[in-house]
Amino acid sequence: MMGESCPEKGQVMQESVKRSQAVWAAEAPAANGGAGAFSELAGELAQLDERGLLRARRLLESPQKARVAVDGREYVAFCSNDYLGLAADPALIEAARLGAARHGVGAGASHLILGHSAAHHELEARLAALMGRPRALLFSTGYMANLGAVTALVGRGDAIFADRLNHASLNDAALLSRATLRRYGHGDVAALERMLAASAGRRKLVLTDAVFSMDGDIAPVPDLIALCERYGAWLLLDDAHGFGVLGAGGRGVLEHFAAASPRVVYMATLGKAAGVFGAFVAGERDAVDWLVQRARPYIYTTATPPMLAAALIESLDLIRNGAARRGHLRALIARLRERVRVAHWSLMPSHTPIQPLVIGGAREAVAVSQQLAGRGFLVPAIRPPTVPEGTARLRISLSAAHSIEDVERLAAALNELERVGE
Repeated sequence: MMGESCPEKGQVMQESVKRSQAVWAAEAPAANGGAGAFSELAGELAQLDERGLLRARRLLESPQKARVAVDGREYVAFCSNDYLGLAADPALIEAARLGAARHGVGAGASHLILGHSAAHHELEARLAALMGRPRALLFSTGYMANLGAVTALVGRGDAIFADRLNHASLNDAALLSRATLRRYGHGDVAALERMLAASAGRRKLVLTDAVFSMDGDIAPVPDLIALCERYGAWLLLDDAHGFGVLGAGGRGVLEHFAAASPRVVYMATLGKAAGVFGAFVAGERDAVDWLVQRARPYIYTTATPPMLAAALIESLDLIRNGAARRGHLRALIARLRERVRVAHWSLMPSHTPIQPLVIGGAREAVAVSQQLAGRGFLVPAIRPPTVPEGTARLRISLSAAHSIEDVERLAAALNELERVGE
């Protein structure tokens, strides 16, 4: 049964963790009377705890799958972004093993020194071909890709226009760029047009999530492209949660809408649906070549391990031929939305694997998450400041690795918990 203890695995892992903690404690330097050096932060941590906003980490003791071992117990997990169920796919594991045998483990240098391996180069070529763009450039993470692209493309004297619900990495990138930042209401194309029409910025850059990570809805990409073409702006699409999932061939939001424009700078991550790690930016040759010269998070960091690039080359084949996985995922989404019947909570409108169930208060959302864990389901509670006050929610993430039965059992548990809490 999910949620029951798995004593052998859990005991071995917990004993290993305890040994590691003991070693660290023994080797840690003496405090030297510095315990109060961060007392101000200790007070703020206590305040977060009182408000039900203190975050904690779970200990994953198994591969990332639909069924996981966490803290010595087994659960059905609805909390990862492994949308196609590839994170522990045997083909990717074997590709990584062969990649390590051929290329070693670490890259040992940045891409511009001597860290750009043949595996990285092949992966970039395959990503560009998959996306139908002239060039693609690998980054270590989606956060670094957004920071690198935005700060390289615009600066002082330029203007950024950002959806109010964008990911934190886009917000931070906009602030670091030193460009003038204007934020428009979520999906409000009319407001964006007014801002673009009134802007005197030298360069104009529109930033948006393609699939919004906490709401699950999809940006109005065709309208955004039309505005950018009309006003001479660039459009950076963060398709972290659409790549591999949306579109008949898994090419993401642009394929989903059958949209294209040379003004689009496309970013997607490789640790979600692709099942591995990293990110890439795809676009026109001049745009990507400029990032090689000016994107600081690309230039000043060690390249990702080439063995991961080898695994990602295999992953792209699975994505391209993954129609059955995507079809199953769509069936899971439809079944969840059909089966969840709650009166006081709100299942937000979403046709993506991100299915947010708004509970309201942070403490209540945490309590529901804990009650689900007691029934063998891991569903994270998302609280402020990640989402606005009063909209704390359960972020249900579906994967092609889930079964219809998994989804029906989760829906039944949610329906029962809401009735009990009335």
